[in-house]
Amino acid sequence: MSSSSEEQKQAEQAKLDAARHRKFGVETENLSAEFLSIPFDHDQFHAELSEEDRAKKHAVTATEKQNKLDQLVLDDYEKYLVEQTQNHFGYPYNLSYDHEELFSFLRFSINNLGDPFVESNYRVHSRPFELAVLDFFARLWKIDVDDYWGYCTCSGTEGNLHGILLAREVLPDAILFASKESHYSVFKAARFYRMQAVPVDTTFSGEIDYHDLESKLSAHLDKPVIINVNCGTTVKGAVDDLDRILRLLNDLEIPEERFYIHVDGALQATMLPFIKHGHEVSFKKPIGSIAVSGHKFLGCPLPCGVVITRKRHIQKLEQSIEYLNSKDTTIMGSRNGQAPLFLWYTLRKKGCKGLSIIVQNCLRNARYLRDLLRKNKVSCMLNSMSSTVVFERPDEAFVKKWQLACVGNIAHVVVMPNVTPAKIDLFMKELVEARNKNRKEDICVHKHIGHFCVCNKCSDTKKPK
Repeated sequence: MSSSSEEQKQAEQAKLDAARHRKFGVETENLSAEFLSIPFDHDQFHAELSEEDRAKKHAVTATEKQNKLDQLVLDDYEKYLVEQTQNHFGYPYNLSYDHEELFSFLRFSINNLGDPFVESNYRVHSRPFELAVLDFFARLWKIDVDDYWGYCTCSGTEGNLHGILLAREVLPDAILFASKESHYSVFKAARFYRMQAVPVDTTFSGEIDYHDLESKLSAHLDKPVIINVNCGTTVKGAVDDLDRILRLLNDLEIPEERFYIHVDGALQATMLPFIKHGHEVSFKKPIGSIAVSGHKFLGCPLPCGVVITRKRHIQKLEQSIEYLNSKDTTIMGSRNGQAPLFLWYTLRKKGCKGLSIIVQNCLRNARYLRDLLRKNKVSCMLNSMSSTVVFERPDEAFVKKWQLACVGNIAHVVVMPNVTPAKIDLFMKELVEARNKNRKEDICVHKHIGHFCVCNKCSDTKKPK
């Protein structure tokens, strides 16, 4: 065997060995880029099947070695996902679900393009399932079936973009008011639509500061008002008091025809109806739209969401599209038809009773985590009606391992159905070990969580003089 062929063989073996031991992390990005690159051969742009290939059932385009390498990549990626799913605590995604019965539908190109209520010429769709999901949320948020319109979105962000677009169409000259702790997509919508946006201060809990809201509304009484109401802020899980905001609008003598309220309920608008003594967020009150994520509390392998509004509002947006034989009412044209199927399946399996039990478990486990943090003298906070536990930021290695979302000196754990007491115990064990090993200075988080900070300075000020 020639030296060149021997070197080539060794190089190929080294490539396979590297594939077997590779990890999908920042430290090996160069390897992942090398192994995941897709062959690009300009000389093959106009290739045709040979007579020999035509005689076969299909043409073989990949070598056996390439197939082996590809399978190693996929096997390693699956292991990577399993590992990362086990240590996922920081983002509001329910990773505890089983949709195996739906796997056979993944071979279909299901597209709900156009308006969900107006069937298009494309027949491979899941509109009946989508409408069943929308009917469920309409009942959950107390709006009559004949009075609502909505659709399944690709995310909570799309729901916010749609809700605020409707608000702008209903009140073209309005100013958008949103708390500084609103999701970034709210202010993104204002940039997209060239709207004037006024950020409103919050309290340490993350709830909107009603006094600041009143002051800023009073300074713009010459313009109509769009208010984004948070039903679970991104970092602290705070719920704005819709009734108090409505009273404030009434006190300022702003009539219903001059305001539009969009509710960003990404996580908690699905949970809140199942919490005793929780704020009621529903269309029984003069709100314009609610957006929620589907993949967060309910759980879904595909990012998705739901937006519901009043039917009269969508009429300002809709346009007939001959090409679709449907109406253009949504942000996206083509829409994922798989997601409504997954949401329908979850809602049918769980039902209201099942969802209620899951909500109570999440709240109970959140309190359990908070109490363990307090016991170990870690500054922390848990808002009522929330499963988001905020605490002082750990070291970076711990943050990365547990995939924690951080802002400034704080991090949070969003207790979803997959966050069990056993996982919380492991999390706390490793957190305490990391603090004992790496914590070099006392961390004050008073500006983030107020009197819940237990740093030395704040603890001293609480002692009786």
